[in-house]
Amino acid sequence: MGLITFLSDFGYTDHYVAAVKAKILSSSPQTQIIDISHAIEAYNIAHGAFVLNSLFRDFPLNTVHLVAVDSQGSRQGRYLAVQFQDHFFLAADNGLLSLIIETQPVTMVELPVAIPTTFAAKDILAPAALALANGADLKSLGKSITQYRELINRQLRLSDHAITGHVVHVDHYGNLITNISRDSMDAIGHDRPFTVHFARETVQKISGDFTHVDEGDVICFYNQQGWLSIGVNKGHASELLGLHYDSQVNVQFKKM
Repeated sequence: MGLITFLSDFGYTDHYVAAVKAKILSSSPQTQIIDISHAIEAYNIAHGAFVLNSLFRDFPLNTVHLVAVDSQGSRQGRYLAVQFQDHFFLAADNGLLSLIIETQPVTMVELPVAIPTTFAAKDILAPAALALANGADLKSLGKSITQYRELINRQLRLSDHAITGHVVHVDHYGNLITNISRDSMDAIGHDRPFTVHFARETVQKISGDFTHVDEGDVICFYNQQGWLSIGVNKGHASELLGLHYDSQVNVQFKKM
């Protein structure tokens, strides 16, 4: 019996999360379902993709990931089952999975839709997730396909002395995670002094943790996935700095 994770934008006030779990558990009470989060911003595909991409590799191989973010958002009413990096993913064909897969090879099928439904997570994705967790072959679940809706992640702009990136996620504490990686900082910087510019603030070092600055001060750090992040010690950086998803962040390196 495999493990199923569950990520959605359903929130915690309605019965939707429980209904999806009930669909699975009524057929297989011993199935283990791990909640990733149900607080994804409604219909926010980029938010869901970021959260899923940040941790799916931490789960055992062959884990099944049920993704119900904008789950009615497929223009053609299509739903996908995908095998990628020895994990399985079930989601609407709304572009979310493309932000994780990008150009890497995958095995993909289109799940059959017997009758129209307004609750695809329960009626389509949950049964497919259970089948995969029970060891079903992916290709037995539907028709093999190669084309699906694709979105493009925000790309960095790189030069000899600068990196321009954007905020791609704001976490619960208001920390701003950018798409600027430690690797890109190392590749462009070559240990040169630098200044990180955002809003009207500048920071000239990367700190290991929040104890390196006083309460209320701004800090730049790398998160666990190696992304350049901006925070305020004991404060909500997004609100205090006026930065949000897609806000621009620049790193300027000293010319030597």
